[in-house]
Amino acid sequence: MLHVQQPLETGYLLAMSARYAWSERFPAKHPVTEGSDHPAVSPLGDLYPPATEAEVRELEERLGVELPPSYRQLLLFANGWGSDDDCCLLRVEEVGWLRDVDPSIAESWSAPKQENSWSVPDELYFVYGLEQDSIHYRGEYVPDTLLAGYWDDGVALLNPHVRTAEGEWEAWYLAPWKPGAERYRSFWDLAMDELEMRYAR
Repeated sequence: MLHVQQPLETGYLLAMSARYAWSERFPAKHPVTEGSDHPAVSPLGDLYPPATEAEVRELEERLGVELPPSYRQLLLFANGWGSDDDCCLLRVEEVGWLRDVDPSIAESWSAPKQENSWSVPDELYFVYGLEQDSIHYRGEYVPDTLLAGYWDDGVALLNPHVRTAEGEWEAWYLAPWKPGAERYRSFWDLAMDELEMRYAR
């Protein structure tokens, strides 16, 4: 069973805010004024006003777990982005476990396939970057992932089963046109990869 940890100390939160400087990576063309319902425009589309600390903690209580630092800081910078249902990061009220929010995706990607074993050994599983083979993912983790958003016919997921010492969760990108999951050490790494691809277009 997952449990919410004690609230993080202020010094740690400030350090994480500096480490995951979303404002430097998602520069808005027009700043959002406090209390405004109008989103800013970023390279990835509409950025929504930040979630409050209370809203993020409420989400953590609902999920029963503390969010990974880079994703938590993103929500405190912008409570979701994108107005297109097919290309967006979800707002705090929409975020949830994949098995609850989108059970059809959870079922289709977690069902064992005859040609694959879900017991992927560590030496194949814990490979990231260019050397990774996306077919080596653990389908048994899929229902327990956190659905963070949708883009390019796929989903952005956070996997609580694989965590770093700093509390980051492994991040996945699953899409029907991929043979498996593109996996990253953290949500930050996934987002930076996506930004690089979009700037290159």
